[in-house]
Amino acid sequence: MHKIPVTVVTGFLGVGKTTLVRHLLQQNGGRRIAVLVNEFGEVGIDGELLRACQICTEESAETNQSASASVPQILELANGCLCCTVQEEFLPTMQELLKRRDQIDCILIETSGLALPKPLVQAFRWPEIRTQATVDGVITVVDCEALAKGQLVGDLVALESQRQADPNLEHETPIEELFEDQLACADLVLLTKVDRVNPQERHQVEQWLKQELPAGVKVVACHRGEVNPELLLGFNAAVEDHLDQRPSHHDHEAEHDHDDEIQSVWLGIERDYDPAQLVRQLQALVQEQEIYRIKGFVAVPNKAMRLVLQGVGERFDYFYDRPWRPDEPRQTKLVLIGRALQPDQIEAVMQQG
Repeated sequence: MHKIPVTVVTGFLGVGKTTLVRHLLQQNGGRRIAVLVNEFGEVGIDGELLRACQICTEESAETNQSASASVPQILELANGCLCCTVQEEFLPTMQELLKRRDQIDCILIETSGLALPKPLVQAFRWPEIRTQATVDGVITVVDCEALAKGQLVGDLVALESQRQADPNLEHETPIEELFEDQLACADLVLLTKVDRVNPQERHQVEQWLKQELPAGVKVVACHRGEVNPELLLGFNAAVEDHLDQRPSHHDHEAEHDHDDEIQSVWLGIERDYDPAQLVRQLQALVQEQEIYRIKGFVAVPNKAMRLVLQGVGERFDYFYDRPWRPDEPRQTKLVLIGRALQPDQIEAVMQQG
């Protein structure tokens, strides 16, 4: 039988990976797609948003099904970076999927924003996987607005000169190193949030990316994840067989270590929040602590709908996605991801107002 094609969607925190995967599920063109979502945090917020895409039923979204049950549409790996947990979770998950390969046309893997793509691809060389599945392509999603403002990777012009001037900079700034590795492994780069920058800024970002990317890798603008699936699927790249052509900072390391100070803080709060007031509280926290990403569900006073909140740096977006279910607690649940976070201080701020 032919190998099942696997598309890896990688990218930094908050760039729009989940939105892209939701669009692919909704515009699947009749394809039977299995999705693996790798969460960084104690609550699977991205996984729940994907399950709410109205393609996947609650029954088919359950991950703890027996082998005889239909293959789950959403498989969520919830205990950290996928590249760090491949032996514990990824392998048995893939083995279960491969047992039911006649029910699957392709697999999407949405990595954590803190995961390195290359160790994941290397897992497809394992004998248990390589004869039955192949990495069709790696899609790296990049936030145009963030790059233009230097919010995630610093000044675009100074970045390269800083790296060349200081050989130790990569070790001191693991997030910048991660960004480079994500670009180096890409078959295609999707540039999101281009509507939030002017034409000159967009041109500057695109030109900088072209200098950083391997030859032949294209940059494609993307609005709210709306990309033709034919563009993203069917690269036939067999990435696992050509990893030597995709150099990364960790090629000569037996294993990689993440910055131990990067962590997630989970909050479950039995109270409602006014959205505008909540955003002000979170923006104040971002000023006080090095918080990269905030996401979660919020209970709003006098609202029957659940609020989805997502933030990168000081920029926040929120929308109502569905009514609260009668059988679920009306609770505000947030995950904050950053470096050297102080959970007690965060919780104290969130209890104010």
